[in-house]
Amino acid sequence: MSDSTIKNKIDQLGDLLIETFHVVGLFVIGGTIVWSAIAEYLIIMQQESGFASLKDILLLFIYLELGAMTGIYFKTHRLPVIFLIFIAVTAITRFMVIDMKSLMTNDKLNLLIMVISILILVISAGVLRYTEKKYVTDSECFK
Repeated sequence: MSDSTIKNKIDQLGDLLIETFHVVGLFVIGGTIVWSAIAEYLIIMQQESGFASLKDILLLFIYLELGAMTGIYFKTHRLPVIFLIFIAVTAITRFMVIDMKSLMTNDKLNLLIMVISILILVISAGVLRYTEKKYVTDSECFK
């Protein structure tokens, strides 16, 4: 066997090990997201109020976005950065909903910073979506 044949076999083994780790890791992450979402849902449904509040629903949206991002990454092997932006916007919105009373009375500067952060994130998502449609081929575009 020549050196190039041995190197090719080692490269193939390395690629197989990396792909295996990738798939197993994605299944673990996906399973953890599903498990956590179900556990949180059960906690929400056991509340004395008998219904989910807005902060609970926003938390479930965060789990949904994490699951969608993992699913897209699993299918395409590309990380959809726009989903990270959606998660950040939802997380900031959830924080504002939970702590709105203290923000309105005590610290308007932090409220303004969070609103500006959401605006910057939404503009970033728009730029990403625009460049994705303009510079990426149809076969690579997330629809």
